[in-house]
Amino acid sequence: QGFKDNLHAVFCLAENAVGPRATRPDDIHVLYSGKTVEINNTDAEGRLILADGVAYACKDLGADIILDMATLTGAQGIATGKYHAAVLTNNEEWEKACVKAGRNCGDLVHPLVYCPELHFSEFTSAVADMKNSVADRDNTPSSCAGLFIASHIGFDWPGVWVHIDIAAPVHAGERATGYGVALLLSLFGGASEDPLLNLVSPLGCNGDSPAEDMERDSKRRRLV
Repeated sequence: QGFKDNLHAVFCLAENAVGPRATRPDDIHVLYSGKTVEINNTDAEGRLILADGVAYACKDLGADIILDMATLTGAQGIATGKYHAAVLTNNEEWEKACVKAGRNCGDLVHPLVYCPELHFSEFTSAVADMKNSVADRDNTPSSCAGLFIASHIGFDWPGVWVHIDIAAPVHAGERATGYGVALLLSLFGGASEDPLLNLVSPLGCNGDSPAEDMERDSKRRRLV
């Protein structure tokens, strides 16, 4: 699509099957970030490989903008409904941009509460850095699931982190909707040479001349 910046797609995939090496309750894993995780819910498995994925993007790829997208929690459909994915981010401008990009392309999103200082304590463990599932399912579990992923790059990380939970809008009955493709193209379209993507993207040059655009000194400034 003519993107000018260095983009990576990291696929966080694992076979979810019973076997002699399957994760058991009370196991403690050392994740790629170096943090330890006590397993208190074997059904909260997707976040483990997503945590490794964002840690890899940070440590090995040197990314300064990390967006993870997954069908992560059933609670997402309760929080934002069947048609809006949930967005959680450490950057207010990117939260607004995700909402606007969704409206422009039809892949709708709505913000979740981002408050790690109040919610990350749901993962407190006596034997590891954290558990993999919340203690209280009534305390914004979709937000907490996203915070679990963010903790593996660190809440003090200076880059932009965006988490999009697409559990509900990816399907309609027994069929897939293809949700997410248009959203990503719209959100990052300002970094493309495609004029249509430039038009629908809420991020980008905002009318700057080509000369002014060339003078920008960082990837994030070009995008934001």
